[in-house]
Amino acid sequence: MNVTIIEDENLTAKRLESLLHKYDPTIKVLARIPSVAEAVAWFDESPVPVDLVFMDIHLEDDLGFRIFEQTQLTTPVIFTTAYDEYMIQAFKVNSIDYLLKPINYDELVAAIEKYKSLKKQFGQTASTSAHDIETLLNLIGKSKQTDYKERFMITVGTKIRSIETGDIAYFYLEEKVVFLVTKDGLTLPVDYSLDKLTQILNPRQFFRISRQFLVSLPAIQTIHTFSAGKLKLDMIPKSRQEVFVSGDRMTEFKEWLGK
Repeated sequence: MNVTIIEDENLTAKRLESLLHKYDPTIKVLARIPSVAEAVAWFDESPVPVDLVFMDIHLEDDLGFRIFEQTQLTTPVIFTTAYDEYMIQAFKVNSIDYLLKPINYDELVAAIEKYKSLKKQFGQTASTSAHDIETLLNLIGKSKQTDYKERFMITVGTKIRSIETGDIAYFYLEEKVVFLVTKDGLTLPVDYSLDKLTQILNPRQFFRISRQFLVSLPAIQTIHTFSAGKLKLDMIPKSRQEVFVSGDRMTEFKEWLGK
């Protein structure tokens, strides 16, 4: 089976590829693509047929749905995302299933088996049934989940730690890796970009002050004003880097402080 992974988080893409090979070592991942633009170009140029696509919805440049608008993509798709708000829209295109992150291996297997069953039954993939749509609507209606991420599962060596979002002071980017810092000073890498964190965290609790920092309000100890209105923040716990508010975010930051 030829598979393409469209995912802007490199570690997530690698983990998905690992899970696919766990299920079937003969699966060939043709490409791991991080953006809509690159996906459109790849599907237009690739001479190799693709059997199945795994697609994140929030990519680094746009929503994955834009790929369907710009290509003649008819390959079946399994969506992989941290959100459930796009569930129905996902099934209006040629989707087989919808997996919420972090991806569970058993659910991944079930999705692939569903794809195989549809292919065997129809000779090609079929659109989602009315029953699936009704089930999804019921799930959304009964959902008690909040709109924003409540905890992070962090792998440290052979252990997995659960970090509550309320225990996080700030996130920062260093050498292309994003780290979270907890209120008690623990620093751990996370498998999310700052762009994506901005989307999945409550904007009343966290603010992206620069390209390097995403901070929570309780973690700001002191705000220093410099010439031309430049702002420097003292953080708790103390940051190893100096923390400044970018000029283009200054107005929004002040508004955020006053909310």
